[in-house]
Amino acid sequence: MATMRERFLQTLRFEPADPPFVRAGLGMWQDTAILWRQQRWDGRPLDQVFGTDALVGIGPYYGPAPAFVEEVLAQDATTRTFVNHEGIVMREFIEHRDTSMPQFVRFPVETAADFERLAGERLGPNLQARFSPEWQQRVREVAATDLPRQCWADRWGGFFGPLRNLMGLEALCMAFYDQPALVEHMMEQRADATIAITEEVLRHTKFETFWFWEDMAYNHASLIDPRLYRRFALKHYRRVCDWLRSRGIRHIWLDSDGDISELIPIWLDAGINGLWPFEVSAGMDVVAVRQRYGHDLAIGGGIDKRAVAQGGATMRAAVDRVMPLVADGGYLPEMDHSAPPDITWTAYSEYITYLLHRLGRG
Repeated sequence: MATMRERFLQTLRFEPADPPFVRAGLGMWQDTAILWRQQRWDGRPLDQVFGTDALVGIGPYYGPAPAFVEEVLAQDATTRTFVNHEGIVMREFIEHRDTSMPQFVRFPVETAADFERLAGERLGPNLQARFSPEWQQRVREVAATDLPRQCWADRWGGFFGPLRNLMGLEALCMAFYDQPALVEHMMEQRADATIAITEEVLRHTKFETFWFWEDMAYNHASLIDPRLYRRFALKHYRRVCDWLRSRGIRHIWLDSDGDISELIPIWLDAGINGLWPFEVSAGMDVVAVRQRYGHDLAIGGGIDKRAVAQGGATMRAAVDRVMPLVADGGYLPEMDHSAPPDITWTAYSEYITYLLHRLGRG
């Protein structure tokens, strides 16, 4: 029987995998975890609970290293204002933090001098700060298993999302016009650092997929004109993707929420060949995406979490709809993001049970 890693790679190569590769442990909101524990979840990882597969993250932190020391600047009965580990001053509710967006008060980069200082102090390879003995022990333990591995650069692997972390959305979008040299320099620095950090990862362990992170779209379109973004970012994506392939990494994915329809061609041209999570509420339809791009693009996600919350026939129809993609290959049948608290433990269990049934695994 094929190992979990072999079945994962078979899926990404559009080959039959027996049984099909499927994950359950895609994350949940903080309030969801609290709710589920009250509803008989025993706290074990979801892939252990349901007997599903796992894709293990072995990437180090690609952001500021050393991280900023978190410091509370002000607090009242309901909110606190603090500096987070990325150097962003933000105000958020003390309770139920992940059910609302924080208020972003100040970002660490306003000028080219700000970026030069931050890049020199915290954004370079800084290998000693990123590759702790604990990280090295963890990757040795994973290497002894048959689990597939992903090197996910999280909020700092890409050429829009990381820059937004540095400047804020509005300031970054204006900078494409008012400070183009700074935008170009920041992208070049992120490419250099991504390659250098990932080179060190490969000195310690192998992995099957590399993941960029962008989150650069909302529920109707990209947050920036795709033509402008292509002009600035394409060459940097290509440089990183070409380097990854030179090191034997064939499966290069990108995580972005929202309606990414206009961005997919840019990422394909760059050499990215997998995308996640295809949010249905933003108009993303994995069946239509497969019809358009065929086997040029592997897909993960696309099962409407709102349908999972409703359960019953609505949930089953959402699962049934993606089954042709499972048969076609190159598809990871998953929810279109982590579980919000309107999905009960009973509804989630019903969803996973039915998904496994349709996959012939239960």
